Amino acid sequence: MEALVCRKLGDPTATKPGSPESPVEVSKTHPIPPLKSDTAVRVRVTATSLNYANYLQILGKYQEKPALPFIPGSDYSGIVDAIGPAVTKFRVGDRVCSFADLGSFAQFIVADQSSMFLVPERCDMVDAAALPVAFGTSHVALVHRARLTSGQVLLVLGAAGGVGLAAVQIGKVCGAIVIAVARGTEKIQLLKSMGVDHVVDLGTENVISSVKEFIKTRKLKGVDVLYDPVGGKLTKESMKVLNWGAQILVIGFASGEVPLIPANIALVKNWTVHGLYWGSYRIHQPSVLEDSIKELLSWLSRGLITIHISHTYSLSQANLAFGDLKDRKAIGKVMIALDHKTGLSSKL
Repeated sequence: MEALVCRKLGDPTATKPGSPESPVEVSKTHPIPPLKSDTAVRVRVTATSLNYANYLQILGKYQEKPALPFIPGSDYSGIVDAIGPAVTKFRVGDRVCSFADLGSFAQFIVADQSSMFLVPERCDMVDAAALPVAFGTSHVALVHRARLTSGQVLLVLGAAGGVGLAAVQIGKVCGAIVIAVARGTEKIQLLKSMGVDHVVDLGTENVISSVKEFIKTRKLKGVDVLYDPVGGKLTKESMKVLNWGAQILVIGFASGEVPLIPANIALVKNWTVHGLYWGSYRIHQPSVLEDSIKELLSWLSRGLITIHISHTYSLSQANLAFGDLKDRKAIGKVMIALDHKTGLSSKL
């Protein structure tokens, strides 16, 4: 089968896969994974999603460091190709989606039936592949951890990225007043088209003054929930507009800088700081992830949320795909399509 294999650690954006300098290569003859248990399901992958964690793994900078060589990739969708004798939930030919620690940047992947989800007929398969990690992260953060409710003020940093756009939409579904922070005309226009209550353009506006003016105009007390996948200076500035009793969701550090959240101010203002490593729920509370993905697929099928695909590439274009993430060119999700019959394997 065809698979993107990481042979050494390094920057996958520098050169085309397979070149001497690239840490990854496209193998055309990688073995098709066998069914390793009676409840295993093998899926022919239709599409797989790029997440910043995948990029960090290839760089060797992620908290979990797989042994070399490895096939990167996490969330995906596809068609059930084979099942173990004890599989009861799926049949060959079913449309499914799931997420894995590794392995989705390949034509086939094997997982246990317990980690699979049926894709509703009304859902697009590329959309389904983009949903688990980005929307799952934002859903668990906002619904399970922060318990966001109608009328609360939600401030989303990095709002035009994969998890950011997901957080914005989930916030609206929950009835929150959503403030989105992004940079650039195209990103700002997209966020406004999604019904965001207030958008801050980092390229032309000051976050603090813009948010304070909006809060004053709407006669609000402050921000109740801060959703932060960015970190750095932007986190420090955003803390100045947080309400008493606010919640801070630490999602990631796309800026490359881990922020300091002063404990004395958190004490005085009764802030709650939530660290969210979404993947660890698979080990500690898998039922939370299962319920979350099922609700998100229901929302997707009913049109309550939409997936914005920024670009779709083939495996051989992985350097371009990762480049979109590294350079923050993506507006929404970057995808890799593997079902060549669909004609989706080129950039859209």
